[in-house]
Amino acid sequence: MFISCGDILVDLFHAPTAAIGEVGLQGHVGGSPLNVAVGLSRLGNKAGYLCKNSTDDIGQGISKYIEANGILSDWVIPSELNSTLAMIRKNDDGSANYAFYTDNTADTSLTAAELPKQFPDELAVLHFGSYSTAVEPTCSALRALAERETGARVISYDPNIRAGVQPDLAVWRESFEKIAAVADFVKASDEDIKTLFGADKSFESFAADTLALGAQAVAVTEGGNGATVYVADGRKARSTPPSIKVSDTVGAGDTFQAASLHWLFANGCISNGKLSMADANIQEWVDFATLAAAITCTRSGADLPTLADIEAWKGS
Repeated sequence: MFISCGDILVDLFHAPTAAIGEVGLQGHVGGSPLNVAVGLSRLGNKAGYLCKNSTDDIGQGISKYIEANGILSDWVIPSELNSTLAMIRKNDDGSANYAFYTDNTADTSLTAAELPKQFPDELAVLHFGSYSTAVEPTCSALRALAERETGARVISYDPNIRAGVQPDLAVWRESFEKIAAVADFVKASDEDIKTLFGADKSFESFAADTLALGAQAVAVTEGGNGATVYVADGRKARSTPPSIKVSDTVGAGDTFQAASLHWLFANGCISNGKLSMADANIQEWVDFATLAAAITCTRSGADLPTLADIEAWKGS
C-alpha cells in the first residue's frame, strides 16, 4: 500500500477564444503528489492520499476525482478554506508555465496536530513532494511525518520546485536537506537540480551527494532527453524516451515517480520498510518509468497511464 502526501488543486489551462474580453479556461484536477497517487492506483496498486481538501465546489470535484480513481480518502481532512488553483500556459514545445494561487488555501494549511497517529501495517511507502514541502504550516507537518515514519516505511521524495509558490530558494534547500536525509528514493528533474544548486552542479554529483545522505536510489529526469537512475552500490542506468508527439508535459515527472514506485514494489525491492536495490534490474526500471512518462506527454493534462496502456505501447 502507498500513501502520497501534499498538494491538491485544479490545473486551469488557457483555452483559445476569439471573443475580446473573454478568457477561456479548461480545468483538470492536479497537484504533483496527487498525480503520483493516481498513477499508482491506475497501475493496479492500493493507494491513499493525505492532505487537507476544501469543501468548496472545486474541492468537492476533487473528492469525486479521488474516488473515481480508486484512491483511499481516509487521510483527507476537510477544510473550509478555498481550493488552490494553478494557471497553466503551454509553450510551443509542450512544456508548461505555471502560476499558483495558494494564499490561505486548504492544501497549504495542514498542521502537525492533524497528522494521523498511526497507519495500517500494510503501508509500504509514503511519498512527499512539491510546494507542500516548502510552505508553512504544511511543510513542517510533512517533514515531521517523514522523520517519524522513516525506517518503518520507505520514504519517497520529489522536490518538484515551484518557485512561484515559495520564491525563497533557501527554504527549498532546507526542505530538500531535511527530507532527503530520511528518504530512501529521491527523484529530481534537471531543472530542480539547477534551481537548487546552480548550473554547475552535475547530475552525477547530485546523485552522489543524495546517496551519501542515505538514499538507496536516485533518479534524475531530463525531459525529452530521458532519465538516469543511480543506486547506492555504484550502478547507474540511462533511458532514451520513445519518439512521440508531445501534447504537453504536465504530470510527466509525477508519472515517472509513480511508475518507479510501482516497478520497485512489483519487483520486490520494497519490503519491511526498506528499499533494497541489490538484485534490481535498474535498466528495466528506468525504461519502464520513462515509457510511462512519455505516454502522459502524448495526452492533455496529467492523464497518467494504466499498466495496460504501458503494455500496449511496449507491443506497438
